[in-house]
Parts: sequence; structure tokens; C-alpha cells
Amino acid sequence: MIDNDKINSIIKERVSMHPDDPRIMNKWRELTDIFTENQEDTIEFLNTCSEENVEWISEVFEDISEILQSSQFISCIEKLNDKFKDLNLDQDIRYAKEVIE
Repeated sequence: MIDNDKINSIIKERVSMHPDDPRIMNKWRELTDIFTENQEDTIEFLNTCSEENVEWISEVFEDISEILQSSQFISCIEKLNDKFKDLNLDQDIRYAKEVIE
């Protein structure tokens, strides 16, 4: 099970950073590590995630996809795109699909 408080904490730190802050890579790595531990937990978490959190997590969809190599993950993020139309996750999803071998 993914620790929602930990994810919220990482996202809160990420939100507070300037877009050019090199520490962003560390936050991306932390999120990627968490979301690649267990695909089922990741999909379950994302399916219940807030729109705001999905927006920030989408920054690492490509990295997660590259490690998971999973059509189920792609299906999950496509459903998020349908659910949260204002986020326009099309580009993030395209990149996530491109890294699947």
C-alpha cells in the first residue's frame, strides 16, 4: 500500500520549488521509486488520487512507465485523462507509451 501522507509531502515540497530548481529531480526520483515498487498499488492509488496530485505525479508518468513496462499502467493513466479532462495529460501519456518496449 502506498503511503498517501508521504506522497502528499513529496508533492508539497515539489510544488514549493522553482521550476529550474535542480532538486526537482530528487522529488521525481522519490515518486518514481514509490510508484514502481508495486504496480497494483500504484494503479489503485492513482485511481483514487485527487486531480491536483495527478497533475504533479504526471511529471513522472514516463519514468514509471519505463520501469513498469505495463499496458495496465497506460490504461490507468488514460482513464485519468478521461476523468480529469482539464489536466490534458495527452503528452505525458504519449511519452509513457513511447518508452514501453
